[in-house]
Amino acid sequence: MTIKAILTDIEGTTTDINFVHKVLFPYAYEYLPGYVRSHSEDDAVQSVLEDARVELGQPDADLETLIAAFLGWIEQDKKVTALKSLQGLIWVTGYEQQDFTGHLYNDAYEYLQKWQQQGLDLYVFSSGSVKAQKLLFGYSDFGDLTPLFSGYYDTRIGHKREPDAYRNIASDIGLPAAEIMFLSDITEELDAAREAGMATVLLAREQLPSACSHPVVQSFQQIRLTENI
Repeated sequence: MTIKAILTDIEGTTTDINFVHKVLFPYAYEYLPGYVRSHSEDDAVQSVLEDARVELGQPDADLETLIAAFLGWIEQDKKVTALKSLQGLIWVTGYEQQDFTGHLYNDAYEYLQKWQQQGLDLYVFSSGSVKAQKLLFGYSDFGDLTPLFSGYYDTRIGHKREPDAYRNIASDIGLPAAEIMFLSDITEELDAAREAGMATVLLAREQLPSACSHPVVQSFQQIRLTENI
């Protein structure tokens, strides 16, 4: 079956994992307490705080309790939706102030452009919030790349290691899962996507795995859209 859409992960796939862990996460960790305290009346922040209270099971948790919880989730690298949303809000400031730009591998930039020009629809699926995804591609090393993408998905559509997330995405895109190729550096995510019926490719940027049941490449240049179905 012909591939008509590409669904790509970000961290470790289009973007150096070090950018996320050594630039974005520390920036959010440093500025989070002050940001929450100074923006606690903003609608977007209030919504995130309510989500955090639900996550904690503490409907009456005060601001300092929530700040401590957010910092703890960062330290534990927890994939909590409320945290991801808050990080996205904080990163807006960093991008707009040009404290950093969104890293993209050269080959990812080249082939995302090429595929889009060839008529493929491009989508993003990341544990980071949709807002954070759009910021990274909107303020990338190569400028604003958001026009390349037809849609963005985060954990609100489902968790990345669960097949239902990929079924939901295929349904939302409006294509059979077999016509969508998912790119990721995490085998468990690819397993879930394959179970949902998608074509899969593992990006192994640092070193090749000793064994893998998915097609393996080290760059976007090696991806063959007709051979990985």
